[in-house]
Amino acid sequence: MKVEYDTDHDLLNIEFLSDALIDDSLEIDGIVIDYAKDKRIVAIEVLDASKRTTHDPADLIGLAVVRAKSAPSDRVREREAGYGKKKKKS
Repeated sequence: MKVEYDTDHDLLNIEFLSDALIDDSLEIDGIVIDYAKDKRIVAIEVLDASKRTTHDPADLIGLAVVRAKSAPSDRVREREAGYGKKKKKS
């Protein structure tokens, strides 16, 4: 999996299958989902990413792959200090 941010075009791209050809694309509210011929998701693109996420979407590229014992091995999750969690004051 590859996550890229294109500053010139303000695009955040999450690529799942680098070797698959895109057969079809679906855009819903500025989110583009690219599909392979066999309907697997090739990539997800966020248009106008800096307006939809954060001022600098490159800040979001800090993912950790977590392999839980009872979960499929292909899940990707945020780091523990993720969104919505507040640090406790000492």
